Amino acid sequence: DGRHVRFGSFDTAVEAAVAFARAAGQAPAVVTEADGLRLHVSSVNSTGYRCVYASDSGRFQARRDVDGRDVFLGTYDTAVEAA
Repeated sequence: DGRHVRFGSFDTAVEAAVAFARAAGQAPAVVTEADGLRLHVSSVNSTGYRCVYASDSGRFQARRDVDGRDVFLGTYDTAVEAA
């Protein structure tokens, strides 16, 4: 019908792609491999990746549970880097 629809502003291309896919009624596509490594995708985490969380600064933190302890792995510019 020629209408333009605005989904919002996003800090990363991954966040924008997820918003578009959700609005279009599709499952968001996420990168499953980077630099020869298999990334662990998640359908329940808003970043699309297991153990990757958006921080208040707009960057992404990688954390995981090891022997019952929350282990901080680092802060990264993108969700793919954190994954």
